[in-house]
This record gives sequence, structure tokens and C-alpha cells, in this order.
Amino acid sequence: MEEERTMTRMKIVKLVSSILLCQMAGVIGSLFVMPSLPWYDTLAKPSWAPSGTVISIIWTTLFTLMGISLYLVWMKGIRTGSARLPLSVFGIQLAVNVAWNYFFFGLQSPLFGLIVILILWVLIAVNIVAFARISRVAGALLIPYIIWVSIAATANYYLLILNL
Repeated sequence: MEEERTMTRMKIVKLVSSILLCQMAGVIGSLFVMPSLPWYDTLAKPSWAPSGTVISIIWTTLFTLMGISLYLVWMKGIRTGSARLPLSVFGIQLAVNVAWNYFFFGLQSPLFGLIVILILWVLIAVNIVAFARISRVAGALLIPYIIWVSIAATANYYLLILNL
């Protein structure tokens, strides 16, 4: 009985750690965003561009889903020994996610941002496939992420074009 409680606690710690890791990527990314908001506010934007509040809610939700997905692969992949490559891909795409904030906001470059977000999109697609091979649910949890990054990439493109 005590062993079951310990296992349950460990699972909860791993789940919370996975979610916090992903949320930290958002916090780190925001360090580049916040100082550049005055610059961003001066840009011409497409009429359908979402507000900052909507973007924050979406990213918080996405980072939570990413964390749950990470947890599922971490737990299942450890048992099967198949998690190393998918977890590496996840780590790389998470780093590129943060890097987009640096290139777009930190450097105030929609062009570099567009290049990085396209790389991010490919990495997310690879990540979905890699995670789905271990857990279909984990792969499916990343689908809203790639949909949102598709929208963000389109917005990034329009920001580039409208502000040439």
C-alpha cells in the first residue's frame, strides 16, 4: 500500500515537473517579449491578429498540454526504452520555441522570426509523429500546438509584409 502511494506521488511530481518545464519556456520567452511590446505596438497588424491577452491564454493552455504530452511519453517511454529520441526532439522544439521570442521580439525582426517559426513548425510535426509512436494521446495533445503555430506563422508573415 505504501509503495502504491509512493508511486502515485512520483507520478504527480513528474506530471507537475513536466508542465512546469513547459511553462518555464513561456516565462523565459516572455523575457524577450515584454521589453519589446512598445515596438510591437507600432507594427501594422492584420485585422485578425489576436490581442495579447488572448495570446497569453492560448500559450498557457498550450504549454500545459505540452507538459501533459511530455509526461505521457516520459512515463511510457521509460518502460519501453523508446523515449530518448522523442524527448530529445521535444527539448529541441521547446528551445526553438523560446528562440522565436528572441529573434522576433528581442531582435525586433519579423524576418528572422519567420525563419525560426517555420523551423519550429517542422520540429513540432516531427515531435507529434515521434510522440504518437509512444502514446497516441501524447501526439494528439500536440495538435493544438501545431495549429496555433500555423496561425502564428501566418501572422508573422503578415507582420513582415505589412511592415516592410
